[in-house]
Amino acid sequence: MQTEDIKAKVKGRIGREILFYQTVSSTNTIALDLAEKGKTEGAVVLADSQEKGKGRLGRTWVSPPGVNVYMSIITRPEIKPKDVTLITLMTAIACTTALRKVTGLNITIKWPNDLIVSDKKLGGILTETKTSPERINIAIIGIGINVNMDIDAIPDDLKDIVTSIKIETGKTYSRAELIAEILNEIDKWYNILNRTDRERILSEWKQLTSTLGKEVMVTVGNETFFGLAEFVDDEGMLILRLQSGMLKRINTGDLTIYRC
Repeated sequence: MQTEDIKAKVKGRIGREILFYQTVSSTNTIALDLAEKGKTEGAVVLADSQEKGKGRLGRTWVSPPGVNVYMSIITRPEIKPKDVTLITLMTAIACTTALRKVTGLNITIKWPNDLIVSDKKLGGILTETKTSPERINIAIIGIGINVNMDIDAIPDDLKDIVTSIKIETGKTYSRAELIAEILNEIDKWYNILNRTDRERILSEWKQLTSTLGKEVMVTVGNETFFGLAEFVDDEGMLILRLQSGMLKRINTGDLTIYRC
C-alpha cells in the first residue's frame, strides 16, 4: 500500500504521519507502545495484515493480508475520562460518513462501535485508553474495515453475520482512497470532540444508528439484559428500558438486535 497516496489526500493533523507495517500482532498494540514513547498525536499505524487483531471484549479480528483496512490512530483528547465513550461514537460517525460517501452503501452504526450494512458487520472500532483521574493521557483508536475480502475468506461460522464492501457492491476499492477519506472525517470530528460539542456528536450519531428504537439483548459480563434501546445519554451510554419498565444505563456490552 502506498502511504504517500494517502498522505497526499490528508487535509488535517490526523494522518500526517503514517507508519506502515506488512504484518503486526495488532495495530493497537504497536500504536500504544509508540504513544507511550512520545509519538506525535495524529500518527497512524497502518498494517497490511494482523496476526492477533483485536476486537471488543477480547475477541479476535480476522485480518487477512492485502484486502482490508487495519489501522490505529494515536490521540490525546482534551476531554474528561467520563466522556471516553464519545471517542468511539465520533469515530463511528466519521467512518460511516466516509464509507457512505465513497461506496454509496447505506452503512449504519450499531451501538457502540459496529459498522453495519445489510444487517451484517462491515467493520468495528476499538478504543483503548491510558487515563489518570483527571484526564485521558492516551487514546488509541483502532479501526478494522472489511474492504475487498471475498466471501470465501470469511470463516464459515461468521458468513451469516460478517460482510465486506466488495461482497456488497461487487466492486474492488482502493484502500488508500478509503483510508484518506476516513482520516479526514476523523480529523473533523476529533476537533468537534475536543470542543466538547457533545450535542453535535450525539445528534449525528442518532441520525446514523440502527440501534435506537429496537428490541435488543445486551450481555454485560455474566449478566444479560433484554429490552428496548431507548436513547443514548450525554456520555454516550445506552439507556435500555427493561421488560420490567425500569431504565438500565449501560456503559459497554455485547448487543444483539432482534429481527422482527
